[in-house]
Order: sequence, then structure tokens, then C-alpha cells
Amino acid sequence: MNKKQEIATVSRLNTKPRIIPRDQHTISRDLISENALKVLYRLKNAGYKSYLVGGGVRDILLGRQPKDFDVVTDAKPEQIRELFRHCRLIGRRFRLAHVHFRNEIIEVSTFRAPHHVSDEGEGHVQDGRIVRDNVYGDIDDDVWRRDFTVNALFYNIADFSVVDYVGGVNDLNERKLRLIGDPVQRYIEDPVRMLRAVRFASKLGLDIHADAVAPIPKYADMLENIPPARLFEEVLKLFMAGHAIKTFELLRQHRLFKYLFPQTDKLIDSEANNYSACFIKQALVNTDQRLAEGNTVSPGFLLAAFLWEPMRREAEEHMGHGLPEMEAIQLAGDAVISRQIASTSMPKRFSQMARDIWSLQVRLKKIAKRPFKVLSNNRFRAAYDFLLLRAQAGEQLSECIEYWTQQQLEESMPIINKPRSDTKQNRRRRRRPRDKD
Repeated sequence: MNKKQEIATVSRLNTKPRIIPRDQHTISRDLISENALKVLYRLKNAGYKSYLVGGGVRDILLGRQPKDFDVVTDAKPEQIRELFRHCRLIGRRFRLAHVHFRNEIIEVSTFRAPHHVSDEGEGHVQDGRIVRDNVYGDIDDDVWRRDFTVNALFYNIADFSVVDYVGGVNDLNERKLRLIGDPVQRYIEDPVRMLRAVRFASKLGLDIHADAVAPIPKYADMLENIPPARLFEEVLKLFMAGHAIKTFELLRQHRLFKYLFPQTDKLIDSEANNYSACFIKQALVNTDQRLAEGNTVSPGFLLAAFLWEPMRREAEEHMGHGLPEMEAIQLAGDAVISRQIASTSMPKRFSQMARDIWSLQVRLKKIAKRPFKVLSNNRFRAAYDFLLLRAQAGEQLSECIEYWTQQQLEESMPIINKPRSDTKQNRRRRRRPRDKD
């Protein structure tokens, strides 16, 4: 352990938490899910320490409805599994217990300690990054392993108090998002924390503290070493939580968007008319609106929107060399998707949806001789919405939109059944019988 670690450890050991009693905070068991309370009480009754932690505590203190409830305890993963019949242990980097209920999963983790602390379990740091993190400790250790102060608040089921080691309650009151510990070290441990800072700032309406912002330009390129599959998970969290437009603006502001969609970011920077940024913003505004109304949004549609302009530019080059438009779009789509998954991988079902939406744009801009065939395509509705999106971003597509809107109206009209007397079968029955010899 080096001198810097020694100093940090001493200061942590001497830090006394602020204990906020029940009558001085707004957290009530009525605001916590019944299943989370079952987990908290079963751990407590079995003799283990048991706390609600993270977003559940933070959101209730902010007056928001928590999306999920996480529990932390001194019980080891295997001990947690012994207490709950419907429990699965998951993860290698972070060993977690998922307790399954009929309509909810409660995530339970064990207190973690710094990697230089000798304990059961295992931890592994590679080039400063935590690649395996199963070193167990107590609450006094665990709090310093969390990322932001607002996520490091503990609700103690034993006496209903809130335990605050790092000033998280004050930061919530001041609307600040602050990292725990040295920001440089925390970003090196896990570069995805830079994306998480943007996500929480957008979601919660907080300002990222200047100390957390300052290292980002120097260390952002560490995101290139994050597995593309993990970045895809972050993309879903960033853009499908109802705050996509604000998230996009912050990612662009801090020059982080290019690590998620490098082709699009480069194009936005080079454009004079700013069409790509306007198009994407309109797509994200629509996404936020759909989620606010309780509707679903497919990642495939968002992928089609993010990569539309890079694909279209490349398709135009192919058409300039004599390729038909449909073939050019298919060829360009394959190339753009292939480059994209090197940065942020996408499951095939989403990338294929993006390709289908792009290809259908060719068919939708023409007056179809057989519109029913286009209407019956299972991607038609997504492609039609994409056509509307293009019009909202400024393209002149009113004639196409009017035509396909009318076709949908006609298709949805009830079909009046012909009288039985006009059916082919009845016409046969009404034929005059042959004269018999």
C-alpha cells in the first residue's frame, strides 16, 4: 500500500457518518416495495446487517418514484442464496445476488472493501481499472467504493435512519453530482463513470461538479477500451430513460458522444447546415414523448436514427457510381453497421430493424402499385414513423406522407361482406341443371 493509499485509508477510518433519524427524513416504508422490505427484514432477522442503498434512497429523498430497490448486506453471496429459495448469483466482475419475485427482482450485494484489504473473495485491477471486484468488507469500506455521493446513502431497516458518510444529502439539496474520492482515480478504475455522470445529471436534473468535469477531456479516450457490449448497455440506459434529449446535449458538450457513435459525431462536427444534429434531436424528443406517454421505443429505431445520415451519405456515393438506390442503401447500411458495432455492439435484431427501416424509405417515397404489400410488411409502421421524423426535421415529404396515411386509413376501414347470393359457390348452385335425355 503506497503512502497516498495510507493517507486516504486513515481519513476514511476517521470519518464518522451523519445519522439522520426517522423524524428528520422523508423515507417511509410505505414508499418501499413490499418485496424489498421482505428481503431487508429476512436478512435482518437472520442476524445480518441490512440496508436499502443507492437509487431507491436517493429518489425517495428527491420526491421521485424509485424504479428499483437495491439492498446491501454483510452476508456473502452464498449466504444470501441460502436465505432465499428464488435466488440466483450473477456476474464475475461484481458478484451479485438476484432475489426473484413474481413481478420484481431485488438486487442484493455484499459490502465491498478496497482491493488492498485482505479478505475473502477476490479482486483484480488491471492498468488501474477494476476488472474483478469481489473483495468484501463492511459498510465503512463499501461507502467509499461507490461512485457518486448521492448514490452512497444507506437506509437502515434496523432503526429506519439514513446513514450518510459523504455528504450525499447536502449534495441532493444543492442539486450537485459529485464523485466520491479522487475523480481521476475513479475514472481510471472505471471509465464508464463518465457516462454515468452524464446519465445521472440528465435524469435527476443535477449539475456535474467542476471537480468531476475537469478530468473528462484527458481520460475520455479510455472509453475506447470498454467492451462494445457494455457500451451498448449504457446506450440503452442513456437514451431510453425518458431524458434522451438532455443526455445527448451533455454527451456532446463533454465530447463523449463520439465514443458511442463515432461516425455520427464526426458528421455532426463537419456539417454546415447542422441537419444531422437536428434530425437526431427530433428523434430523441419523440422518444422522450413516447416514454412519457407509456409507449415503447425500440433500440433498433434509435439506431436507425443515429446512423441515418452516415448511411445516406455513403449510399449517395454508391449511387454516384451507378448503383440503384435500393442496392446502394443496403450496401451502405451493411458498412455503417459493421463499423458501428466495433464501438457499440448491437444485437442483430436491432441492427436488422435499422436496415429494414432504411430500405423501406425507398419504397415509401414512391406511389406503390400494390400498396397492400408494403402495408403488410412487419416493419412498415416503424418505417412510416421514420418518414414522419424526416419530415419533422425539414425534408419535403408531404406528398408521400399524405399518400401512405390515406392508404392506412383505407386499410383500416371495415370490409363489407358481399351477400351470400353473390358468392362463387352460390352462383354455382344457381346454375340451371342440365336437361335429362
